[in-house]
Amino acid sequence: MAAILIADSGSTKTDWCLIQSGKCRQRTKTGGMNPLLQTKEQVSKVLESELSIDEPYEAVGQVVFYGAGVKDAAAQEELRSVLSVHFKAAAIDIHSDLLAAARATCGYEKGVACILGTGSNSGYYNGKIIKHQNPSLGYIIGDEGGGAFLGKRVLQYYFYRTFDEELTGAFQQKYGDDLSSVLRKVYQEPFANRYLATFVQFLKEHRGHYMVENIIEDAFIDFHQRHILKYRESWNYPVHFCGAVAYEFKDVIESLHEQYGLETGNIVKAPMDGLCAYHLG
Repeated sequence: MAAILIADSGSTKTDWCLIQSGKCRQRTKTGGMNPLLQTKEQVSKVLESELSIDEPYEAVGQVVFYGAGVKDAAAQEELRSVLSVHFKAAAIDIHSDLLAAARATCGYEKGVACILGTGSNSGYYNGKIIKHQNPSLGYIIGDEGGGAFLGKRVLQYYFYRTFDEELTGAFQQKYGDDLSSVLRKVYQEPFANRYLATFVQFLKEHRGHYMVENIIEDAFIDFHQRHILKYRESWNYPVHFCGAVAYEFKDVIESLHEQYGLETGNIVKAPMDGLCAYHLG
């Protein structure tokens, strides 16, 4: 039986799972592959230099790729053209990372599926497809509640001198005080969204401080008000989450849902376990 290779790709990393003979045979990781942020050449380089699977590529009969930045048919075709060079014999299916989140957390049931990782996204899933969703505008003008969004808040609090003495000292000790370096990494170097998301670690290390809690809660309120509360289905079906940010701060999500009267569904760090179960089922 031909192997199936599943990929779940965000802006920062890609999780891969090789399925053969009805079992998950291998898991591996590479860098992220986002057609909105990377050229075809950069995506191809990730495949060439980082992807290693036990089976020869010729043995892969199907590649199912779920990815951030897969917004339209043009993005799908761009990824398909790159993948087809490496997996010549495989049928290649391209889907959004939001469908991955929905299939992983909802399975075949109806629900609202959300992503809070480096970026953010959400939509209503009817058990088969994403029926409708608010647009995902990316880290510059959107991605409310995601890692890059939170990272921007940390930098604003520090450089605008909003942090108190305790957090100011902790920030300086961990990151220094070089504004020009920060601006260069954000505005001149590639993958600014990944860089911004690294500052989530500062929030994780200082949970309990009221300013940190305010940053997290305000970001999640923003995400819910701009997205989740606009779906009428949010009050009829569970609201599920995928992503490291959602998983790390799930207590804040659960608290907000109590206030809003929403049912909290599954909150998972990464969708691959659920995707494997979905495709094996």
